Amino acid sequence: MTKTASSVWGECLSFIEDNIKQQAYKTWFEPIKPMKLSGEALTIQVPSKFFYEWLEEHYIKLLRVALVKQLGEDAKLIYDVRMENNYSSSKQHTLKIPSSNRNPINAQGITVPLDFNKRELKNPFVIPGIQKVKIESQLNPNYNFESFIEGDSNRLARSASMAVANKPGGTSFNPLLIYGGVGLGKTHLAHAIGVQIKDKYPDKTVLYISSEKFTQQYIDSVKGNTRNDFIHFYQMIDVLIIDDVQFLSGKTGTQDVFFHIFNHLHQNGKQVILTSDKAPVDMQDIEQRLLSRFKWGLSAELQVPDYETRVLILQNKLYRDGVEMPEEIVEYIAKYIKSNVRELEGVLISMIAQASFNRKEFTLALTKQIVDKFVKNTKREVSIDYIQKIVSNYFELDVATLQSKTRKRHIVQARQLAMYFAKRMTKASLASIGSQIGKRDHATVLHACKTVDNLTETDKQFRRYVDDLTKKLTF
Repeated sequence: MTKTASSVWGECLSFIEDNIKQQAYKTWFEPIKPMKLSGEALTIQVPSKFFYEWLEEHYIKLLRVALVKQLGEDAKLIYDVRMENNYSSSKQHTLKIPSSNRNPINAQGITVPLDFNKRELKNPFVIPGIQKVKIESQLNPNYNFESFIEGDSNRLARSASMAVANKPGGTSFNPLLIYGGVGLGKTHLAHAIGVQIKDKYPDKTVLYISSEKFTQQYIDSVKGNTRNDFIHFYQMIDVLIIDDVQFLSGKTGTQDVFFHIFNHLHQNGKQVILTSDKAPVDMQDIEQRLLSRFKWGLSAELQVPDYETRVLILQNKLYRDGVEMPEEIVEYIAKYIKSNVRELEGVLISMIAQASFNRKEFTLALTKQIVDKFVKNTKREVSIDYIQKIVSNYFELDVATLQSKTRKRHIVQARQLAMYFAKRMTKASLASIGSQIGKRDHATVLHACKTVDNLTETDKQFRRYVDDLTKKLTF
């Protein structure tokens, strides 16, 4: 029987599949297409240059043994790599690259590729902030477990984070989702996990990235026809930390690619750490298949710190900065600044700055002055639920009526105002706002915002509605 490229490669695949994990086989061998057989030289097509580099890096021995079984000791392998055309993103050309494996077979029947030990895994594309061939973790060493103060409000999250840091991918906390309000320490804990893993397991590849940057990289990869390289890059990370995962809301393409990356990492025992400002059950416009995976591991909440924890946080900050402050002043700040850690530290910085610039000592009078200003100037974060409640009360409706399908004019206007303020006063996407206010789409929210802007300019009564509601929502 005459051998063809397809028949030879088919036999090679049978051998390879028996010798590696199924997931690795699907990822790295199923996409390959046999192209040409010329004597003892088999040409195979691979999706990208990164793909070819990965095969040469990790599977060259296996490929060599499989080919020799089919084509003899003089077997050769040539890669037909699909490359983007510099002038037209819609066209592609191919680059033929011979395998680096040209050595004669050793006694065990396995060839060692040339310079095998010198090869380095390269970034498939330039990631903002990562300029070196070696992947930089993007971690802040100041955010560590030593500088994170434990209290009743964060004990579960801190303990789970420590467990993950000591045994990444080896606990039931995979993924670990840390959620809570602004300034409670989510990002700090996420970095602390990464910092400790790098210290304990220096060979592991750890990467911290915000969901916004992840999304932008994905968009760039789609524009540049390098989506496969984007996926393969993230699939080789040992510990992936994604901050503010709730911002994937409404981004269907990014969610889809993250779903596949997540599956690959999880199935291969890699660790995933996520942070969010809300629990999975409260995330809007995140696909159910993704939410279900967020729930596979542990969701640990960070709550507002109690008084004792706030005092400890302030004392720790002062100790690290080498500043002494009377105990009564520390206790006063802890008593009146209750919302989050970021505000506590903000008051301390203002106190130190005022005392230094004006050459004043720390006094209770100065403390009261700064705390009063800080509390007054701090904008209260409002939720979409809170906005709906305030607007409904103002128009003497219940929230169910506001969200209903009725087209009565005064109810429609109330609904539009709720959407308008949700767009102005929250970070939620249009799709998320619409989903929470009566399950409308993003186009309805956009129309509502434009309508409110127009009526505010032309209708005095409507302008009064906007002014009244603005006061109620900001004071």
